[in-house]
Order: sequence, then C-alpha cells, then structure tokens
Amino acid sequence: MKDESATNASKEPMNTIATLVQRTSSATPLALAPLNATSLRDQAYALLKNAIADTDIYDPSQELRLDERQLTTALGVSRTPIREALSLLEQQGFIRTIPRRGIYIIRKSKREVIEMIQMWAALESMAARLATLHATDEAIAKLRHLFDEFRNSPPSEHLDEYSDANIAFHTAVIALGGSQTIVDATHNLLIHVRAIRRATISQRDRAARSIVDHLKIIEALERRETELAERLARQHTLDLAEHVDRYCDFLG
Repeated sequence: MKDESATNASKEPMNTIATLVQRTSSATPLALAPLNATSLRDQAYALLKNAIADTDIYDPSQELRLDERQLTTALGVSRTPIREALSLLEQQGFIRTIPRRGIYIIRKSKREVIEMIQMWAALESMAARLATLHATDEAIAKLRHLFDEFRNSPPSEHLDEYSDANIAFHTAVIALGGSQTIVDATHNLLIHVRAIRRATISQRDRAARSIVDHLKIIEALERRETELAERLARQHTLDLAEHVDRYCDFLG
C-alpha cells in the first residue's frame, strides 16, 4: 500500500503538468450557448435605439430614412431580428413605417416636443428634490466635475463637448434622485429631449445661460435646499420649453 501511495503521489505532479499543458495548448472552452432569435432581437433593438439617440433628429438637413438592408449588413444578422427590433421601436414611437416609402425616424412636432420637455421638467425637479434628501455628498459633488473643462473658456467655444456635458448633467440629476420609476419614465423621453437640447444649445446664447443655471442647481443640492433645488431644476427645463415655443418654428 505504501508503494502504491508513493506511486500515486509521484503521478500527481505529472497529472498537474499534463493538465496545464492541455489548458495552454488550446483555447479555454467557455460555457456559451448559441444566440437565439430573442437575444438577437434585443441586441439589435438596443443598438438601433442608441443609434437613433445619437442622431441629430431635429437637424432639418438630416436624412431620417432607415434602410433595412443596410441595417442588416451593418449588424451582421438576418432580417428577422432586425424587423422584430424595428417593430418594437415603432410600437414605442421612435420610428414610422410609411407604405411604399420606407422606415423613418419620427421627428416630433413642436407641440409634442414642448409637452415632452414639460414632462421631463416635472420628473427631473422631483428627482432633484429627492436628491437633496437621499443622495450622498460625494455623488452630488461629481456634478461639478462635468463642467471642469469650461472653467477657463466659455461653453460657446466647445458646443459639442458642452452639449454632451449638458445631457450628462440632466441624466445625473435624474439618477441622484434614487427613484428607478423616474429613471424608467425618462428613459424614452431622453431621446427627443436630448436631441432638442442639442439642436438649441447654440441658439441665443443658451449655452452660457445654461451653465449658470446648472451651477445654481448644484449649489442648492449641495446645501440640501430641497424646495429651491426642485424649483430651479423645474424652471431651467421649462425655460427650454419656452425657448422651443418662441424660436423653434422649424419643428412645425
């Protein structure tokens, strides 16, 4: 028995070496399953929705027609998951299929845009209120860093970068409220609100006035001034609605 134990002990290092050699000589197998039709649809939906969000929807010169064949080629999948993803996007009001013409990203009317902004104002102002009650000092402090690069030069000189920081600020305030219901409610609104903020940020010195408003909101959040933070957040967004009403005739 001792000899057998010694023999087994001597084999253990060899077995370990053999295992290591085997592992390094071929690709490590992972526990993966083939993608099914549903997951492909969901992936296509997420990618298409993100692409729509990044499109300058309210640029009058922007082509809003989607080509199903191009989408199929770009995503490297068959038409079935693409069509299923497009169907979901149409149900949610992001695209419209026009018979014999094609598929188009929806550009909202002025009235629709104003109503969406007003809804955003209500939701974000409540999030700001909740943030003064629940968000940590560290989380609120991060809002200031969104505008670090504009301390030494005005936002008007970096409109693309400021537009991104502007959207990041508003989505961050929503998140600071800690309400998943508000986050979910603003998720689909964000596509059009973000697009209209981008389209208007260069108009009538809005960038300079916007950053002043943002800093006032941040100060109210830092001081835990609940009523003030809520009011400032709401008024800031309602000012955008008023601007759209007065100056954005291109929306129709």
